[in-house]
Amino acid sequence: MGTNTFHLLLVETKGGDFNVIHRERVAVRVGEKGINKGMITEEAAQRALNTLQDFKEKIVAHGIKQVFATATSAIRSAANGQELVDKIKEQTGIQTRVISGLQEAEYIYYGVTKALRIGQDPGLIMDIGGGSIEFIIGTDKQLLWKQSFEIGGQRLMELFHMNDPIQQPEIDELCGYLDGKLQELFDACEQYQPKTLIGSSGTFDTLSDIYREAASIQLAGEHTELPLTMEALQTIHHDILSKTRAERLAIPGMIPLRVDMIVVAMVLIQYILKKCDLNQIRVSAYALKEGVLLNTIHSLPTES
Repeated sequence: MGTNTFHLLLVETKGGDFNVIHRERVAVRVGEKGINKGMITEEAAQRALNTLQDFKEKIVAHGIKQVFATATSAIRSAANGQELVDKIKEQTGIQTRVISGLQEAEYIYYGVTKALRIGQDPGLIMDIGGGSIEFIIGTDKQLLWKQSFEIGGQRLMELFHMNDPIQQPEIDELCGYLDGKLQELFDACEQYQPKTLIGSSGTFDTLSDIYREAASIQLAGEHTELPLTMEALQTIHHDILSKTRAERLAIPGMIPLRVDMIVVAMVLIQYILKKCDLNQIRVSAYALKEGVLLNTIHSLPTES
């Protein structure tokens, strides 16, 4: 249960691996209009409950034996987050585990390393959620550093994106805000010297979709790493920042779910690339939900 999107992932497990039988995402926007006040609004809570009731029906229809539910930043940081967790249990029977930002970062690392091979040199993994942003530095074999910052896209959008298209003073103010929030990240990058940014989750998926549409790249089957180049990223960056919402929505590959938050996300990505001196980009198709899934599977008792 993310700040913007709720995901339903139904799988069959075999040993330590899984086969997806149903995958779905719903734009619940549980953090909308309340996230910077530390509250979940009544409307957002109702959207969450309606969505989870629908998910529960699909879980039952597929004959799922075990259900694991995880909530992140918006529910974690809201004063009435536990109240929503209690209502979810009462109305759907689903028991929700609210995870910390550091747990979130660790699960993202599990998901990304299942999707692609980072290599021996450290990479910087970045996951832009609606409520928080996770940064992880690691190699194939080792998670070297992780941190979660409660400055996700929904929070930044409500604080800094007032005009459409976004104006330069808003961008400058946002970058100044990031200067004050991300010193731990800059220190870690100085220490470990990553050169590649590895993006995971929604914004990066959409950037890859836009690139593939523009370059007429067809993907056959399910891919765990998605195509995107630094050159394409720069083109998309300028395009998105110069357009209105309606114009952004007309970009091939754009989806309504991302059209609002992607503006501050693009400013953020560009800022990180420059500030941390990164010269390559990769996109993982796996993120938090796959990491949670893998961790859950590995913690289940083995069947005899």
